[in-house]
Amino acid sequence: MGYVRRDQWDRHYAEHRGFRRVGQTEKALLAEHVPAPANGRALDVGCGTGELAAYLGELGYFVDAVDFADSALARARAEQADAVGVRWLCLDVAYDDLADLNEDGYDLITLRLVYPFFGDRQRVLRTLAGRLRPGGAIVVITPLAAATLAERRDIALDEGEIRLLTEQWRTAERFDADGLTVLVLCDALQTFTAVEKEGAPSTQAVAGACMVVTDAFGRVLLGRSTDRMWELPEGGVEPGEDFPTAAVRELAEEAGLTCRTEDAHLVAILHDDRGPLRRLSGVVRAVAWSGELAVPEQERLRFERWEWHDLHSLAALKRDELHQMQHSAGHLKGRFCWSARRAPKGAA
Repeated sequence: MGYVRRDQWDRHYAEHRGFRRVGQTEKALLAEHVPAPANGRALDVGCGTGELAAYLGELGYFVDAVDFADSALARARAEQADAVGVRWLCLDVAYDDLADLNEDGYDLITLRLVYPFFGDRQRVLRTLAGRLRPGGAIVVITPLAAATLAERRDIALDEGEIRLLTEQWRTAERFDADGLTVLVLCDALQTFTAVEKEGAPSTQAVAGACMVVTDAFGRVLLGRSTDRMWELPEGGVEPGEDFPTAAVRELAEEAGLTCRTEDAHLVAILHDDRGPLRRLSGVVRAVAWSGELAVPEQERLRFERWEWHDLHSLAALKRDELHQMQHSAGHLKGRFCWSARRAPKGAA
């Protein structure tokens, strides 16, 4: 689902609304699988009214409980006035400076009923994983889409999202807590391999173009394809098109973003003559764009969603099987993608 603004959540909590209470099964699973070590520290992301943070304090953790809604934290301080070892912080872990977090890291990071609300889920998860201490764990607690009413499924994760979430960890345990899925993730993978994708282009597709787009923070746009790859917006060059024109068209068709052709610049042409056809791939850079990210209806068989990724974290993109980063493409059905063995819109 899309990014939810702070003012929306402020209204939510100010109107004395909340979320499902932390159940006894959840508490038992946390106590069993992530017990607090000596001087253990926990980070509760999206703490809301603070019920989980207070329980982590009871387990023996020193807790940083963060939420970006001031009204949520006001209620947490009042409703959990007896909580021990909890520090309440107003912070958006997706976009704010994280300097206020514990500089020595955390033994446990919890995301209860919050992960589906992040727009750039993979980036946020990698950022949080980087703050785990050795032996630490991230616990994600979420509803399942299959067990959620259709009109409410944007608050849940489907099995594809859970697979993507868990495949990035050497240890990923899954439990049920009275209808909620509890994921305990340990030992994030950091290895990366780039190789060429298999398969030849069709005989008509000898030229293609891909678009490199970044946001105001320098993050690059990648699409999560239904075959579990991270890919740039791309496609074949149609008759009468040059590389920038083709890349601009593909960006709009695949990701819903608009770029003027005068803001699209060809930066490289890649040549591949390994097969019976010589293939040329134009790499185009968008220096300005507008619009909102979306997967158009006609692209939903190819893409699950689009996300912004930090350049330095591309090596952490994962999947179970080794795939390839194609350095040239005819129709660019393979194009540019980053993968590994389990191992604001505006000017760029």
